[in-house]
Amino acid sequence: MQQGRLSGRVALVTGASRGIGAAIAKRLAADGARVVVNYSRSAPPAEEVVRQVRQAGGEAVAARADLGDPAQVKPLFEAARQAFGRVDVLVNNAGVFETRPVEESDPAHFQRLFDLNVRAPLLATAEFARQVGPDGGRVINISSGLARAAMPGAAVYSATKAALEALTRGHAADLAPKKVTVNAVAPGTTDTEMLREGLSDEARQHMIRSTALGRLGTPEDIADVVAFLAGDDARWVTGQFIDANGGLRV
Repeated sequence: MQQGRLSGRVALVTGASRGIGAAIAKRLAADGARVVVNYSRSAPPAEEVVRQVRQAGGEAVAARADLGDPAQVKPLFEAARQAFGRVDVLVNNAGVFETRPVEESDPAHFQRLFDLNVRAPLLATAEFARQVGPDGGRVINISSGLARAAMPGAAVYSATKAALEALTRGHAADLAPKKVTVNAVAPGTTDTEMLREGLSDEARQHMIRSTALGRLGTPEDIADVVAFLAGDDARWVTGQFIDANGGLRV
């Protein structure tokens, strides 16, 4: 692989075995980063991402950690440091999408979504901050357009992403002295396994009609925006939310 804009840097992408996370891992590797592909349960999809990165001439390893369990955050960073020495770019992508009518909401539903969508990025960013080097780094949180929009049954999910965006702004202020930028990317309707499982075909078609560019987004569309934020061209961008949604009108 030729020298790229992220050559010499190490990226940890959580929830990177499929969908948006896999596309981000492959794009950052294409830009020259050595990549840690985090997964929570099934190893084969993560190993396939690693295989594709290596086949293209990049460097990657898979690392298992269920970030819904706070005890597994630190070992994930230890695995990254064992493989590549440090982490320069953290992409908090792991998350869970689950809809439920408000009258069926319960503590378990709330806890499941907040544990992975909010607490995990918080603890991962804290661990990143403890080990980041003097040259600083990048934290990129994967939010959602639903942080600032309404969808029936998705109130708790929306609340987790709104909380993640609040963390983004706060952590940008906290970590600026360490030369770390912190930003969020909010995908619109993106064609992933999570979307296909969570939305009916009728709802997907409605979202396409509501998108100015007239199609669903792709994981690669989101990965390209993340790659910008991970590189030097985004050195003056921090505490921001970028809507990567094709002009979705909500």
